[in-house]
Amino acid sequence: MDEHVLAAVRTGPGRTELRTFPMPDLPDDAALLKVEVAGICGTDVKIYASPPSDDPVIMGHENIGVIAKAGPEFAERQGVREGDRVFVEHYVPCMRCEWCHLGEYRHCEYTDWRTNPDARRYGYTSAENPFHLWGGFAHYMYLPWNAVVHHVPDGVSAELAGIVTPLSNGIEWALFDGGVGYNSTVLIQGPGQQGLSQTVACKQAGASLIIVTGTSRDAARLELAKTLGADFVIDVQQEDPLERIMQVTGGAGVDVVLDCTAGAGTTPILLGIDALKRRAGTLLIQGEMAAFPDFPVKKVTEKAITVKSARGHSYRACELALAQLASKRFPLDLLTTHTFGLSEVDRAIRAVGGETDEDVIHVSLLPWKDAD
Repeated sequence: MDEHVLAAVRTGPGRTELRTFPMPDLPDDAALLKVEVAGICGTDVKIYASPPSDDPVIMGHENIGVIAKAGPEFAERQGVREGDRVFVEHYVPCMRCEWCHLGEYRHCEYTDWRTNPDARRYGYTSAENPFHLWGGFAHYMYLPWNAVVHHVPDGVSAELAGIVTPLSNGIEWALFDGGVGYNSTVLIQGPGQQGLSQTVACKQAGASLIIVTGTSRDAARLELAKTLGADFVIDVQQEDPLERIMQVTGGAGVDVVLDCTAGAGTTPILLGIDALKRRAGTLLIQGEMAAFPDFPVKKVTEKAITVKSARGHSYRACELALAQLASKRFPLDLLTTHTFGLSEVDRAIRAVGGETDEDVIHVSLLPWKDAD
């Protein structure tokens, strides 16, 4: 095995350098992952442009790879062997707190980089920390005893497995948080990787009506939404979305609104509140807005709307996402539109952020693509 590991390191706002790190000496309760695919999402775009700290960071939190080396305690604890293909969640929880014991390790303080400067989370943790390899934009990644690991089913390629994170988010947010189920009517705002993943989750759950909105720029994504199960798509720049929603629902509105617009302002939230014409509907939002002046609390309470926030995924959601990929019921390979090598990290992130002329949905970084 190589003595050094090549990695793309974020060294400042919008800056990446290729660096080498020493191959770590593994304790008996740790392992080394040979990274095959590292997905890139909108969060990467934000923290690349405005890093939360000045520390050098190996980004990459949607990671698929093969166990290259495993200590005996790690192999026993995790039920893996060298050569196994796995999906590694980005959370590295303490496994001791109340949240961890409840199975909700995404809320563990040990994983929250916003409040804990010593947090461990792949793609966010400083490369100056011991073992260095805390992100998927590298040839190898370090796995401690408390890494959260899932087996990738046979027949699911590494590249297809690269969409497990957005798909598991879609399952978590739509099914578990939003309560979408049999005969539900759903409005999904934003046809990016999260919105398309939620389209699949809602269709699989038995939703009777799925409406997906987007802009004129999203024309290809809206067509893909129909391929994945959307009943209606709406270009909000070409027609009045609320009028169209009421038309297709016979004036009844929808049961659940899933906002996947990633900080597009207050307009989607206000539309969602109005589209929930039925009482006791659910509105799921992403926390991208710092403030919301004149939030219509009166309308929300009169309609008995439940407002929930989208935050990460659970172990169960990841397992269901992997099972969905293995079922091959939906052409989920269509979500991954672009792949880049390790030397192209800057371009890949900017492509996801819409800074290039590449019309991307989900981008996969293949760390070994450039290797000799």
